[in-house]
Amino acid sequence: MNKYLTIINHRTLISFVIVLISLIYVNKYGFIYNIDLTLLSIAIIFPLVFNIRGSFKRREKALEHLSEFRGALMTLHYYFMSCSKLSENDKDKISGILIEISNKLINHLNNSGSNMDELDKSTQKVFTFVMDNKVMISRRIIDKIFRFMNDLHVSIENLNGIHVHRTPISLKAYCKFFIYIFPIIYTPTIVFQVGIESSMLVTGFIVLFTQFILISLYNIQDDLEYPFDKIGLDDINLEIFQLDRKSTSN
Repeated sequence: MNKYLTIINHRTLISFVIVLISLIYVNKYGFIYNIDLTLLSIAIIFPLVFNIRGSFKRREKALEHLSEFRGALMTLHYYFMSCSKLSENDKDKISGILIEISNKLINHLNNSGSNMDELDKSTQKVFTFVMDNKVMISRRIIDKIFRFMNDLHVSIENLNGIHVHRTPISLKAYCKFFIYIFPIIYTPTIVFQVGIESSMLVTGFIVLFTQFILISLYNIQDDLEYPFDKIGLDDINLEIFQLDRKSTSN
């Protein structure tokens, strides 16, 4: 049940306070008017939907790059294990390096920092290992290893880009601003339409419900645009993309 309450936060409280202030002001001073809310709806709904779609695409791209990342790691692991001239100790060493890369990327995505130095050092170990054992690894296998290392690097950089950069900040600020001022403009119009003599409970319910929908959509978008922090319902389970996911699930 707690997961379903993640869309309710401090922004929801701020929105409700603004609604209550608007209702009190309209009720006290009788300030009402009738305006066409179509333009105001476009000003809020269109950029909000645009942000939600952008956040959803970021999540889908993250899933795609995570799959490519694990696929490249698994293929590299198979290539190294297929080298009959490598000793068991060397195979265990390179397996440990690949697991280290996997774990460090997952830890990097789980945290808010943007420093990639440790992960870069881990990926560099693969190149160093190949160079140190190039006599034991055929040239054909080395070429394939480097090709999949390219795929690995590309997927890591794409994931880091999603991790560091978010949807346009200015557009999010624009949406939040107009959602907050929406009750101030919306309340007098609702009072005009339902009638000044009508119960303020009816007006309050309509305004509160509308504002709750808008701010909840904004909160969903805010959670969805960063799919690695395990806050929203739709966040990605990063552990299933680890190289040794069977051992981490036990």
